Amino acid sequence: MPTLKPVGFAVLGLGRFAQCAILPAFRDSHKAKLVAVVSGDKPKATRLAMKFGASGTYSYEELPACFRNPQVEAVYIATNNSSHARHAIEVANAGRHVLCEKPMANSVDECSQMLKACRASGVRLMIAYRKYFDPASRELRRLISSGKLGRLKYIHSAFSIVCRPRGKARAWRLDGKPEGGGPLPDLGVYCVNTVRWLLGKEPLEASAYRWTTDPETFSKVEENIAFRLNFPGGVVMQATASFGAAHSSFLQIHGEKGWAAWNPAYEWNEERCLFGKVGNQCFEKKFKVTDEVARELDAFAYSIRRQCEPEPSGVQGLRDVAILTAIDQSARDGRVVPISLPE
Repeated sequence: MPTLKPVGFAVLGLGRFAQCAILPAFRDSHKAKLVAVVSGDKPKATRLAMKFGASGTYSYEELPACFRNPQVEAVYIATNNSSHARHAIEVANAGRHVLCEKPMANSVDECSQMLKACRASGVRLMIAYRKYFDPASRELRRLISSGKLGRLKYIHSAFSIVCRPRGKARAWRLDGKPEGGGPLPDLGVYCVNTVRWLLGKEPLEASAYRWTTDPETFSKVEENIAFRLNFPGGVVMQATASFGAAHSSFLQIHGEKGWAAWNPAYEWNEERCLFGKVGNQCFEKKFKVTDEVARELDAFAYSIRRQCEPEPSGVQGLRDVAILTAIDQSARDGRVVPISLPE
């Protein structure tokens, strides 16, 4: 089989995660090549382009020129949540493939517009759920699929960071719905999407409770949110997302025959451990840090070259936003909210 030409990428948005994880990932990617970077800070874009080997630097006002660059075949959107839909539609209308950070957008309607734009232009749309490419999470998925844990009963998960208003990168997280901030879309989406992927099932209803102990800092978004999702077959997931607790994450699954825990679950730069007990037999397996983003880039590039639907697709991103919307509504209304997933 002939070697496929690497897909040329532009990275739109050069915040902390882009600098620490996305741009370096191109060095480990076999199927993707960094061609251009886009930022509102042109000197920063120039500096990072030189550091990571991109030949093109553009401001947001120069996006049309970026899209005219024949080497740019795909765009990785790494801007804040509120601009995902706008940029994705711009990219799709320019005939370029879209890899978008999670959450996909701020509303189901915005997600639908993104899907329609990409389908109309015949371009691929993938959502950057890097846990699909984490060896530890894939091992956990195999364990669940094997049936060794027996019939599943309940799942616990959490993701927390300490978020304080220092600098633009963190400030948007505290700006509320217009900017797409808050712990639910920023952190809780990992819990929701990962469990959906692990189970291969969709939740039926949501209930949630939000609380804040530092109202001065968290005046526009909640500090913490806890939620429950009920899945078919009697499986119940309970999860917490927080901007006020020490940085940590975990996922624990309990079945009739055993249990398994994954800790840390959602980090990108830490060694992970999968451990548990099946029957009377304990197990533990450690996983070294791996470049999940590079694997993600390779998977998307493969789908582009092979002209097949990427996984996770935009449909998965849309469903997650619909679930987050139900969770948010439950926290507002104080009631259980049925989950309706768009086709």
